[in-house]
Amino acid sequence: MRQATRDLLAAAGLPAAYVRDLAARTLAEDLGGPDGVDVTAVATIPAAQRGTGELIARADGVLAGLAVAAAVFDLASDGELEFTPLAEDGARVRRDDVLATITGPLRALLTAERNALNLLCRVSGVATHTRRWADELDGTGTTVLDTRKTTPGLRLLEKYAVRCGGGTNKRMGLYDVAMIKDNHKIAAGSITAALDAVRSAFPEVPVQVEVTTLSEAVEAVGAGATFLLCDNMTPKELWEVVAAVGSEAELEATGGLTLDRAREFAETGVDYLSVGGLTHSSPILDIALDLRAG
Repeated sequence: MRQATRDLLAAAGLPAAYVRDLAARTLAEDLGGPDGVDVTAVATIPAAQRGTGELIARADGVLAGLAVAAAVFDLASDGELEFTPLAEDGARVRRDDVLATITGPLRALLTAERNALNLLCRVSGVATHTRRWADELDGTGTTVLDTRKTTPGLRLLEKYAVRCGGGTNKRMGLYDVAMIKDNHKIAAGSITAALDAVRSAFPEVPVQVEVTTLSEAVEAVGAGATFLLCDNMTPKELWEVVAAVGSEAELEATGGLTLDRAREFAETGVDYLSVGGLTHSSPILDIALDLRAG
């Protein structure tokens, strides 16, 4: 991987090994294996032919994942393609903006094209969707969070996209935050028993407790919980929870949230809205690669 690409990944906070593995798997899937061949490119393009392509936005949105696209082009060409970014992740882009140029062996450029675009369009779509939520919540004091409802294998990348769009990552996985949900409460016998068990086994791990009623919220805070996930509550119910325990715990609303009602929920006084749709239902941002003429 070219040093310039490593620098882009480092600036994004994305592990180079993770991205390289992702790029390799993506290319191998398309080529039929690590030693596969792009039959169309090999048949139509002389091995020595070089060219330049431009990554161009086909719609307005928020950019994310340029460094990942660069890694795909690097791997497909053994570092012979020169990737020059012309925009930054997190930037709002407009239709027809040129986001980057790629220069070098034309076969490798076209072999990598769709694989790089699949990732770039996907994560830019997540960033664009997240930005709509962040803009809607602007001025309310409420932050939009993602969830673990991510595409298998793409969690680091999709959560990075959420940050690019102005959102915040809730937890990366099952290891960094304990989340006591309904099935855990049933298995342990009660909210209090589940909370005591987690604190006994993993005293240094932050704990969040899912609650569905005001009485559960009061019980959780009484047991020492300082972060409550208020699941599928109406704005009226959230107002009641905020009034009862909002000074003692951080509060997150989740379940059934829609962009057109985001401010209504935020204005109840909760600290966060968590939206699974940021990562499981975002449409792509349309980005294309065009070869320069001549």
